[in-house]
Amino acid sequence: MFSVHLCYSQEDSLVVADAHYKEDQFYIGISYNLLGNKPKGIKQSGFSTGLHFGAIKDMPLNQNRNIALGIGLGYSLNTYNQNLLINKDATGRVVYAIISDTNFYTKNRFTTQSVELPIEFRWRTSTPTEYKFWRVYTGFTVGYQLFNSAKAKGDFGNLKIKNSTDFSKFQYGLTLSAGYNTWNLYVYYGLDPVFSNKAKLLNNAVEMNAIKVGLMFYVL
Repeated sequence: MFSVHLCYSQEDSLVVADAHYKEDQFYIGISYNLLGNKPKGIKQSGFSTGLHFGAIKDMPLNQNRNIALGIGLGYSLNTYNQNLLINKDATGRVVYAIISDTNFYTKNRFTTQSVELPIEFRWRTSTPTEYKFWRVYTGFTVGYQLFNSAKAKGDFGNLKIKNSTDFSKFQYGLTLSAGYNTWNLYVYYGLDPVFSNKAKLLNNAVEMNAIKVGLMFYVL
C-alpha cells in the first residue's frame, strides 16, 4: 500500500495533519484459477489466470482506525483451461463432453467477466504515519456475470460459444487477503457452481466451483 500523510513540525514534535485517515481505497490482483468439485475425468491444463481490480470504501470502526469495514465495486476477468468440451448440437442446445486425449485439441477454455461487490472486515497495524503494515482482510464477494465464452481448437475444428445461459449469472464466495505492505496473499473460494443446473455431463449436473489463489495489491 502506498499513501502520503501530511505533517508539520511544531516545537520539535510532529503533529499529524490527518487524524481521520483511511486505507486501501483501490485494489488490483492476479490469480491462478482452479476448479473444485470436478467430475471424474475433468482435468485442468495450462495456466488459468484471473485479473481483478476495483475501488473500496474504507470505513474505520474504532478510534485507532485499525479495524474497518470495506465495501467496494470491481471487475473480474477469469479464464479456465481444461478438457471439458462445450459445444452445440444440431438443435442449438449446449452439450458437454470430456476430451480424454490431450493430443486431440490445442485450446480448450472458458472465460467469464463479472462486476463484483466485495465486502471486507479489515484488521491492520497501520497508523496515521505508518504506510508499511500488516493486514488481514476477510470477507465475501458477490459477482454478476456480464459475459462468458467457451473456445476450443483441435481436430474437430474451431468452436466458439458466447454468453451461454448454462453459466451461473450470480457468483459468490469467501475471500481472504493477508500480508505486509505491498505483497498480500489472496484466496477466493466459490460457494456456488460456475454453471447453472442446466449444464449436464452424462445426465449429471456440472457443479464445479471456482477457487482462486494469487496476489492482491492495495493503493490509497
